[in-house]
Amino acid sequence: MFEQILIAAILGIFIGIFTGLTPGVHVNLVSILVLSFSSYLLGIFNSVAIGSFIISLAITHTFLDALPSIYLGAPDEAQALNVLPGHRLLIKGMGHAAITYTVIGALSSLLLSLLLFPLFIFSMKVIEPVIKDYIGYFLVLIMAYMILKDKKRFFSFIMFLISGILGIIVLSLPNTNQPLLPLLSGLFGFSILVESLLQKSRIPEQNTNAKLNLPKKNLVKAGAAATGMGFIAAFLPGFGSSQAAIVATNIVGDIKDEGFLTLVGGINTANMLISIATAYILNKSRNGAILVVNQLLNGINFKTMLVFLAVALIAGAAAAILTLKISKIFCKYIVKVNYKALIISILIFVFILCFTFDSWIGLLILITSTFIGIAAAELGIGKNHLMGCLILPVILFFIL
Repeated sequence: MFEQILIAAILGIFIGIFTGLTPGVHVNLVSILVLSFSSYLLGIFNSVAIGSFIISLAITHTFLDALPSIYLGAPDEAQALNVLPGHRLLIKGMGHAAITYTVIGALSSLLLSLLLFPLFIFSMKVIEPVIKDYIGYFLVLIMAYMILKDKKRFFSFIMFLISGILGIIVLSLPNTNQPLLPLLSGLFGFSILVESLLQKSRIPEQNTNAKLNLPKKNLVKAGAAATGMGFIAAFLPGFGSSQAAIVATNIVGDIKDEGFLTLVGGINTANMLISIATAYILNKSRNGAILVVNQLLNGINFKTMLVFLAVALIAGAAAAILTLKISKIFCKYIVKVNYKALIISILIFVFILCFTFDSWIGLLILITSTFIGIAAAELGIGKNHLMGCLILPVILFFIL
């Protein structure tokens, strides 16, 4: 059994590298494929080993998905807010440093979550009934605070509302395969790349040995907030990593780009790990990967939970090293290509991806969200207000 689990964990790490580096290929997609072929796979591996594969894959993905977000401007939901600060550091020649901050956040949150895991298990049954009925109102207060403290509060509110309405429309569209890909790529990645193309920006030589600028105080703030909000996101329906990041940034205050990258890097890893506790204690699944694991095993018992935690630790350690090594490869080759040609290639690639997954509807979403992203930049509005595309639907989900 041990050998099967080890082999499955290693395979999960390698597949996690692929999903993390490939925009539009999500952990949930691979998990569903595993479930589809489970009758065949169970003839080779036991159910705990298959579950270990999915856990390993999911944890690895949370480390690697920062690479396409920062280097290529093609984010998924968990990394959308990292695009702008990551791009700023990339243009300064510190793309590898930006990745390092996300790895520090992911690894520190993984370790802290493991340390606090018994507390999370104890707290879940008590906290969930109290919080779940008020989370929508909590988000309303947070967004009101964020908008009112902005100097351009009227336009901030308008952009939040517009992106929120777009999110409601997109998420309610039937028969869409990857609605978040064109939505988030347009609002955050695509729009930034178009602006860089118009401004004739270029990627300078990348310094892979640059000194990190992350004060210990900001690291502690980011790690603690990421773990805490990852805990909340793990057991509240509809409250995902991006919403958790918005709330967390308002709790910790100004921790600069470096601290922010650490924070966002940690939330999704903590969320994924703590989701194991949600499945164990509440028998509920808050993401596709854990849902598949729960179905394969008909629930997670104490012994299996311990196995999954060990697999998560191994996958996290391996993913941290691999992410940094692959980042250095990105740094080496990204400066050797014509930046204008690279941007155009990325734009075409994302364009093709959106069309492949969702045909003309995907392209319409991409174009619409890109114009909204550009409009926000021209108005001088923070990109965080564009997370209304996910936050407004969640608010309505909880309140209505």
